[in-house]
Amino acid sequence: MRAAVYEKFGGPIQIRNIPIPTPPPNGVLIQVKATGVCRSDWHGWKGHDSDIHTHGLPFVPGHEVSGIVVQVGEGTKRIKVGDYVVIPFILSCGTCDQCCVYNQPTVCEQQQQPGFTMLGSFCEYLAIPRADRNLRVMPSNVSFVEAAALGCRFTTAYRAVVQQGRIREEGVKVVAIFGCGGLGLSCIMVAKCFGAQRILAVDVNAAALNKAMELGATDVIDAKGNDDEYTRKEVLNLTNNKGADLSIDAAGFASTSENAVYCTRRGGRMVQVGLPIGEKRTPQIPMGLVAGREIEIFGSHGFAANDMPDILELVSRGKLDPKQLVEREVSLEEGAKAIEDMDFGSPLGITMVTRFKEFSRL
Repeated sequence: MRAAVYEKFGGPIQIRNIPIPTPPPNGVLIQVKATGVCRSDWHGWKGHDSDIHTHGLPFVPGHEVSGIVVQVGEGTKRIKVGDYVVIPFILSCGTCDQCCVYNQPTVCEQQQQPGFTMLGSFCEYLAIPRADRNLRVMPSNVSFVEAAALGCRFTTAYRAVVQQGRIREEGVKVVAIFGCGGLGLSCIMVAKCFGAQRILAVDVNAAALNKAMELGATDVIDAKGNDDEYTRKEVLNLTNNKGADLSIDAAGFASTSENAVYCTRRGGRMVQVGLPIGEKRTPQIPMGLVAGREIEIFGSHGFAANDMPDILELVSRGKLDPKQLVEREVSLEEGAKAIEDMDFGSPLGITMVTRFKEFSRL
């Protein structure tokens, strides 16, 4: 089968012919129909992810994926050949304490992640373990592109805004999003979907802020060339000097994390969902402020497979439209180049690989 492969970190991502994998026991083999290009794929390719170092090179990127089940492994019962499925990027084990005792599969001790702990989805066929536990069949009116777009950005945003941020609680009306990349824009769309009255978007990119307004932000703050104090004052000015009910750092920089805390109202909630990577990743959190104002701080990582039907239903009913973020559909070759091109910045929209030139056949 054809796959996008890199043999050294930061080296060329080339299209190679590699063997079609065999479905593992309790797993399946899917024919990949759509897979998104994510900034996390770039981080992995650049050598920033320890799981890929542990796995070793050569490696295949990709973790936002939907497809058709073409083979099932021994022991797989619920998922059938021919099912149209979406694959969450956290594949929990179902046996560790986090899964069984605490019901926290997003922090499963033995989780696997396509494109990080195992070969990813930039290929024609992908073997997925623990299929009955982790795969979800798509509604008939949800496309492969829509489902793949959910796989990381939107599901991660849903957990941050709805589950950890608890936006459905009374009193959560003003939401501030720090960072308007793909994840931040998804957070804006989810917050709008769940009835936020005010959505403040903060970024240094004017185009990102324009996109944020298009997708549901009510106010934008251009932080380019301005210090953190400016950003904090602007948020307070827009919230009657109270701060946001819910602040979300969707960027992962020390400054955005700090600003999110400072801009949260008394008794409010801050969610850290942007993964801190790089030199400026360790914030100085004002714990005296956190204690004195009783600000709740939550981490948020990924999304549990058993919650996937909830977000699929939103798409099926037209309440959430992930295709609003899909910028283009490309070939496998173009998808590989899109990862490399992130050296020069990330596009606002999603690049979705939908053409794989399926020369190989089972």
